[in-house]
Amino acid sequence: MTFVNSSNGCSRLKGRVALISGGAHGIGRAIAERFQRECAHVVIVDCDVNQGEETARQLAKVNPDLPAKFIPVDLRDPVGIGKSIANLTQIYPRVDILVNNAGAEIEKSLQQLTVDDWDSILETNLRGAFLLTQALLPLFPESGGAIVNVSSIHATHAFPNSIPYACSKAGLVALTRNLALELAPHRIRVNCISPGYIDTRLWDEYLRHCENPQAVAEQTTAFHPLGRRGAPADISNAALFLASEDSAFVTGTDLVVDGGLTLRAHP
Repeated sequence: MTFVNSSNGCSRLKGRVALISGGAHGIGRAIAERFQRECAHVVIVDCDVNQGEETARQLAKVNPDLPAKFIPVDLRDPVGIGKSIANLTQIYPRVDILVNNAGAEIEKSLQQLTVDDWDSILETNLRGAFLLTQALLPLFPESGGAIVNVSSIHATHAFPNSIPYACSKAGLVALTRNLALELAPHRIRVNCISPGYIDTRLWDEYLRHCENPQAVAEQTTAFHPLGRRGAPADISNAALFLASEDSAFVTGTDLVVDGGLTLRAHP
């Protein structure tokens, strides 16, 4: 496989292969675009085929020399993951960066939750990250690489009606620390990002179900000491730091990116 190095001046991820799960939408898409601008060979995996293909087409405009690839995969399906990795090796023989970003959320009280609800969230958010990491590990080069898991402030702060989501995100933080220790001899750094309120499609959907969306938007903005909710670019910048050599001596950390939201209690 010939790796093309673009001449547009980018360099932080030049020549590296980066796979981003859940890369079709929101935070994952922002990370894919940021990595693309830094000359990474971007591979998007997502269960949303239509949006995944569209995102790959749009990213091709960001850096025409390095068109992004899209591989459909349902992280709840171990067999499907194996087939997707086999397809990946037909494109790239190695992976240098893995971003476990794919996630799902459901808002129900304890009494409303079903076993299927619990399994669906944990399988996507936590087991999927474990399976994808395990499957890709043989593709990391001997020189090492970087894994970035996208967790949430839900991992450490309780919110109503978020039990399976919170448990899955707390599990991602624990997975990060244990992988960081186990993979350090292989020179693979493993870190985590815990975003706060980020303006994405999921946030927009949440607002649409609120009785007074404008009031909720204003209230949640006021929660933040920095005076705003986060943008996907805030998370993609953090992911770039953790994926690049700028963080060469950082592993096992959980980087909170929340505009100061969790510094204080709020209503």
